[in-house]
Amino acid sequence: MTIEIWSDIMCPFCYIGKRHLEIALADFPEPLEVEIIWKSFMLNPLLQSDPNKDLYAYIAEIKGASYEWSVQAHQELVERAKAVGLTYNFDLAKVANSFDAHRVIQMAKAQGKGAEMEERFFRAYFTEGAFIGDHEVLARLAGDIGLDADEVLGHLSTKDFSEAVNADILEAQRFGIRGVPFFVINRKYGISGAQPVSTFTETLQKAQKEEWTLRNN
Repeated sequence: MTIEIWSDIMCPFCYIGKRHLEIALADFPEPLEVEIIWKSFMLNPLLQSDPNKDLYAYIAEIKGASYEWSVQAHQELVERAKAVGLTYNFDLAKVANSFDAHRVIQMAKAQGKGAEMEERFFRAYFTEGAFIGDHEVLARLAGDIGLDADEVLGHLSTKDFSEAVNADILEAQRFGIRGVPFFVINRKYGISGAQPVSTFTETLQKAQKEEWTLRNN
């Protein structure tokens, strides 16, 4: 079974959705052979990195809402994250363009470490307040999962892996994906957003049943 996931590092729902999928897979009645493929997506490709910008103000600005609304909305996300064992520290979060982070994820994918890189970046951004717009930070985080930090810095100084990022984004457009997270199972079943664990379980069961039927006919 293949599960493709379009995601952006700065998307709080993506990290929660990731956990929901993982819980569904861990609690599945029988073991599944699953290949998870992370795909790049950018919620705001034109975003200018600014480690000094207040995240609450930034979200209020792009949503056309009040600062107070933004703080409350983020607090609700903190509670949703906590329910699946995640810690969101939005007071520490730093506004950053995620394109270079996606390039590093593509590098990690090429070495079979895409999932590890995705997880490390999520935790760094949402929990630790890391500035993912900085190449040195990205290289250090890549080193945490076993990549060569100097090699990562070398790639980041060029346009390496940019085509892979853009290819994922174009593929999302062809699929009509406008928001993330977006999960595609076996190129047939789609799940949009951080749906409840039960939704993932039901969809996995449907895909597994279809696979079993095809295999035995």
